[in-house]
Order: sequence, then C-alpha cells, then structure tokens
Amino acid sequence: MPYLTLPPLSRRVFAATFAGAAVTLLHSANAEMRWALLSDTHIPADPNDAYRGFKPTDNLKKVAAEVAAAKPEGALICGDLARLQGLSGDYEHLKSLLAPLSGAIPMALALGNHDDRKNFLAAFGTSQPGAQTIPHRHVLIIENPLARFIVLDSLIEPNSVPGFLGKAQRTWLANYLQTASDLPTLVFVHHTLDDNDGSLLDAPRLFDIIKDHRQVKAIVYGHSHHYGYETWQGIHLINLPAVGYNFNDREPVGWVDAILRRDGGTFTLRAFGGNTEANGKSTSLTWR
Repeated sequence: MPYLTLPPLSRRVFAATFAGAAVTLLHSANAEMRWALLSDTHIPADPNDAYRGFKPTDNLKKVAAEVAAAKPEGALICGDLARLQGLSGDYEHLKSLLAPLSGAIPMALALGNHDDRKNFLAAFGTSQPGAQTIPHRHVLIIENPLARFIVLDSLIEPNSVPGFLGKAQRTWLANYLQTASDLPTLVFVHHTLDDNDGSLLDAPRLFDIIKDHRQVKAIVYGHSHHYGYETWQGIHLINLPAVGYNFNDREPVGWVDAILRRDGGTFTLRAFGGNTEANGKSTSLTWR
C-alpha cells in the first residue's frame, strides 16, 4: 500500500452505519480534520529519567491522555522520539506508551537527530502504512480528501545535531511533487530551517524544490523546542513545541491540536508545562 489513506471526519460529516455494512462518509466543502501534532518526545528506556525537572515519560502519558480525549483522526510525532541515542529500550518504552493511541487512531512517526533508524524500524516495523521506498530513509505519505502529509527523514546519525535530507530523498520529493495532485500538502521534517550549524543543512535546496509546487502549503518541524510561526513565500513554517522538555523557561511544553480544512487550518497550543501563558490560544492560517 503506497499511501495511508484516511477518511475525512468533521463536525459537518454525516456517517450512517448498518450492521455488517461499511461506514459511509459524506463531507461538505467546510469539512474539517483533526490531528494531534507532537514533537521531541525524548522517551528514555528508564521511566524515571529526567531533564530540567521534566520526566519525558510522565509528559507523554499526560499528552496521550489529552490526545485520546480530543479524539483526533490521527497523531504525528515530528522526530526525536528517543531520549538521546535511539537505543532499543527507548523505542520499546515509546511503543508501550503509544499503544493506547496507536490501537485507536493512525499514527505517523518521523525521525530526528536523537533517533537511530535501525533500532526504530526494529521496534515499529519496516512496512509501516504510507512508507516510501527510499534507501536508508524513513519517509511516509499520508493522504485523505482534505490534506496530504509528507513525512521526511533528516537524520544523519544518532546524537549528531545537524540534519540532512540528501540527494536521493530530495530527488524523490521533486519527482513526487511533479505529478502529485493539488491536494493541500504539509511537509514534516524534524530539523529547523535556518542557517544555524545544527539545523537542516540542505534546507535551501528543500525550499527550491517546494517553492513552485503550489500544493505545498506548510512545513512543520521541531528540533528547537520552540513554538512559533513564520512564512516564506506564502509557505507557512510551523515550529512545534517539545513534549519531553523545554530548553528555557520561556518556552511551553506540550503539543498542538490542529484542525485542518482545504483552505487552511487552526492550530491550538495545548501546553501543560514550562511557559503555559499561551495554553489554549489558537493560530489560524490560510493556505496560499
């Protein structure tokens, strides 16, 4: 199966079911889709591991409960799944923490610089829904009638700060977008997009690829443990907060509750730690 294909659900969706029959979904032009967007969970094998006064295990338990209560259509974690080096025990622990969610809704997991591709795939499997065939990369495509997610892999090696997509992945992305439909597309990658030494080293080439493909509406990323929004040539740049811990007291610890439509989205911060001043505040974006 080349894509993970999801049905749209919304407040305006009518579903009729009969015993033994399939669900029929009808959606209007104003249909909405809800996804939970997380990043930088940093789950260790040891549940008592702490950093800056935060316990990533306890934080993810709290987020998982909040996400379950929100009843989204799916959830995505934008990299740095593991604590530091992507150890096998980290992923086994992460898998157990996510089990209540992954058994109920689709989940997509990106890789960051604190992950280990081999250990991750050993725990979660190589044939995940939506997985693309790109050597030594974990790339996903998630499609539904309201939006498309392209999940890229910027991991160079475990516990090395910078990120890099590489030529093979960039070539795949350019070729894919050439023939992709005009379905609104969000690109997910772990690393930040500026010119710092620890950011995505080939970010300029990523921008060159996507700038003329009008279906690409946003890039969503983590890595910085910062929460914020910017734009570049009409493309929204969404920096997700960290679930595991923040790097300074000015930043929230939490996740983003995203309501997506064909013409844009509303992104609400769900902060439970760090700076919670903006908890519950929403940012509305209109797609180019």
